[in-house]
Amino acid sequence: MAQEFIIKSQAIEDKINQLLPSQGGFQAGVDISASTQVVPIIDLTETAEGSNVRQDLQTALSLSNLTAFSVSNTTTTIINTTGYFRIFGDLTGRTSTGNSFARIILTDGFSSKIIKNYVIQNNSTQIAVVNSFDFVVFMEAGDNVNVQTDTAVLTMAGATRQIADINGNLVDP
Repeated sequence: MAQEFIIKSQAIEDKINQLLPSQGGFQAGVDISASTQVVPIIDLTETAEGSNVRQDLQTALSLSNLTAFSVSNTTTTIINTTGYFRIFGDLTGRTSTGNSFARIILTDGFSSKIIKNYVIQNNSTQIAVVNSFDFVVFMEAGDNVNVQTDTAVLTMAGATRQIADINGNLVDP
């Protein structure tokens, strides 16, 4: 026979208040109880959301879901649709005779934010430059991600992959 226990924990009460605000959260005079009875729980969340692939597998890379880019001495838009996107790749090149830069910029057409900024200082001895990047961006309607380098000796190359739509629904590979 199962035994019942009363649980008194401010941390648990706070979490219930946070997770269940529409239910009034944890009510005064109500005790949280636990039982030694085993109750199986079946998580149908992925199936209910329309997916049968585990979340970690939904972020896998495949030939059909990658958009590759390689940018040197120009500005190129690499993403212009809504959703959540992973952007990854490398900045490679060598120092040049003047200062140079490479950037990844998020813009809505009116304002811009530099997500990644690499400034290569003038160096009389040429040296190789290699920097990796890997991050996720959220794109709203009208947003663009641009990649820019100001010299032919620096190349930003990589790929983008949409991992979820604008509502957060995961995109299968």
